Amino acid sequence: MLKDFKEFAFKGNVLDMAIGVIIGTAFGKIVTSLVKDMIMPIISILTGGINFTNLKFIITPKHGDVAENAIAYGTFIQNVVDFLIIAFCIFLFVRLIEKFKKKEEVKIEAPKKADDIVLLEEIRDLLKAKK
Repeated sequence: MLKDFKEFAFKGNVLDMAIGVIIGTAFGKIVTSLVKDMIMPIISILTGGINFTNLKFIITPKHGDVAENAIAYGTFIQNVVDFLIIAFCIFLFVRLIEKFKKKEEVKIEAPKKADDIVLLEEIRDLLKAKK
């Protein structure tokens, strides 16, 4: 069982996936910072100074030691912007990889020979076989 796990864990795809998760996590933090620290303040200026992180619908207000109960839709909007940026970047990356794959496929394919050349090669091979 340990041997099977070792073979699974050290296959290229698993290592590639682990690296992708680590890079994706770091990229997510960068995008979150971009949205929170750069994009949302600009949107706030354009919307008349609205701070999205403070937007919420209070269900029950704070009362003594009991914290308020609220729906923080401003944070949700910020997370949606995060998601859209990450999804767009992944879309661009996948398109770029597909273009490289198509170029590789074109390079690998041999050019198709004309019918008359194929026929002449068959005649040549038949004449060689008769000798």
